[in-house]
Amino acid sequence: MNNDMCLANNYLKVIGVLFALFIAQFSIASSDDDSQLPIIFIAGDSTAATYENTDHQGWGGVFSQYFDGSKVNIVNRARGGRSSRTFITEGHWRGLVDDLSDGDIVLIQFGHNDAGKINDKEKARGSLPGVGDDSIEILNLQTGKKETVYTFGHYIRRMVADVRAKNAVPVLLSLTARNRWKSSRIERGSGQYGHWSYQLAWDLDTAFIDVTNPMADQFEQMGPEKTAELYPRDHTHFATEGAHLHAQTIVAGLKGLRPGLEPNWFSELGRQVKPQEWAWLRLPFPADAGKSSIFLVGDSTVRNGAGDGANGEWGWGDYLDEKLGTKSLNIVNRAVGGLSSRTFVTGGHWQRALNMMKVGDVVLLQFGHNDAAPLNDETRARGTIPGVGEEYEDIDNLVTGEPERVHSYGWYLRQMIGQAKARGITTIVCSPVPRKIWRDGLIQEATDSYPRWALQVARQSQSPFIDLYGLISDKYNRLGKRQVENLFADKHTHTSKAGAELNAEMVALQLKPLLAL
Repeated sequence: MNNDMCLANNYLKVIGVLFALFIAQFSIASSDDDSQLPIIFIAGDSTAATYENTDHQGWGGVFSQYFDGSKVNIVNRARGGRSSRTFITEGHWRGLVDDLSDGDIVLIQFGHNDAGKINDKEKARGSLPGVGDDSIEILNLQTGKKETVYTFGHYIRRMVADVRAKNAVPVLLSLTARNRWKSSRIERGSGQYGHWSYQLAWDLDTAFIDVTNPMADQFEQMGPEKTAELYPRDHTHFATEGAHLHAQTIVAGLKGLRPGLEPNWFSELGRQVKPQEWAWLRLPFPADAGKSSIFLVGDSTVRNGAGDGANGEWGWGDYLDEKLGTKSLNIVNRAVGGLSSRTFVTGGHWQRALNMMKVGDVVLLQFGHNDAAPLNDETRARGTIPGVGEEYEDIDNLVTGEPERVHSYGWYLRQMIGQAKARGITTIVCSPVPRKIWRDGLIQEATDSYPRWALQVARQSQSPFIDLYGLISDKYNRLGKRQVENLFADKHTHTSKAGAELNAEMVALQLKPLLAL
């Protein structure tokens, strides 16, 4: 009997070992399957890091909830207290890069700690300001070792280069919002780190997601008291609800990139996030909060596509900064191609631009090219009622599927002008630049149309007026057909680099006396 029991016990042990081996084999296979999935890595500081605290959670701590774990892995390598410099020097970045595979994505967000002390016994983590090639040699008081400290831009450029060397995709992010207010306006970025990340995205042709301004827009709608509830610890670190709001903004931005993420990567929660359809445009924001800004709003003749000269097409807003030649102002070109005065408003672009403006800023408005399109169709539904009157038409918008009241061209301009002036912003109305349409050897004259209506709105609102249609038409007529041909990149609407520069020069010549530059 005892022998039988021993045999039975041995048999059970063997079965147990075999079962354990089977489970281990299955686990290894599952792990291997997971390792074949694409990965979205997160590199950042405490505003992105994962925590167990009830009063502090980084957006990376909840980010995975917006994705389907069977389609993509989310790996959060963000570490609290790190700057772009110390994330590299402490080895966190090297560990991330070693784990990268082809097609992975790396979200890079730094800046909150880069303004810290460059050399200190407790936290020697600051980087030199800017995106240049400056450096200094220090004996690090924290590590006791010699170190060359570089600019913020140097460290971010290294990260982008390392990611691309592994055939992965870097995405730069501006900073999370801080709970710091002046009256009813919240801070829009700590220092210039958001702008430097934006600048680097352009210099390196890297995708960019603006986190700061969309979050600031949300918080200003909520107000200081409700926003404070999301930041129970201090003005920088938010709790779980704040983490979700930031994560949703980043998910929305990722959805708006071109090319974007695979739709099946998102979980049910992620699918509920509305995409920022404009994210791929990399629209600018004020570079330096300490300066006044000139905002540009309009269509593709002001900023074409992503503002990168695709198909040789440029807007005059791309060269206004150069033609004005001043360092005392931010030039913020928020124009969006394909939009009319109506769809610039209804699509939220005007409100987003207005939210960035402050007392003393200037906004130039130039619309008209797309306002003559159909009021309602299945492609764009962007037209406005001709003229400057108060008439309207109620429609069921075939694009949005929603009822909409459509107004006149002048009505939409007056709405923007009135809202800007209410905030202490100077409004300047521009007539639309002319198309390359000749009649009897001259550019076609504008009679009862958008250039005239723009002038009427300027007079009604007592806003300065720049007659770009008239000024540039005169210039084209003097140059003649042959020379004007080189100023356009398409049949008759979108200018080449030379044409955009000429138009920008015209704008600058009119602006300088108006702004006493």
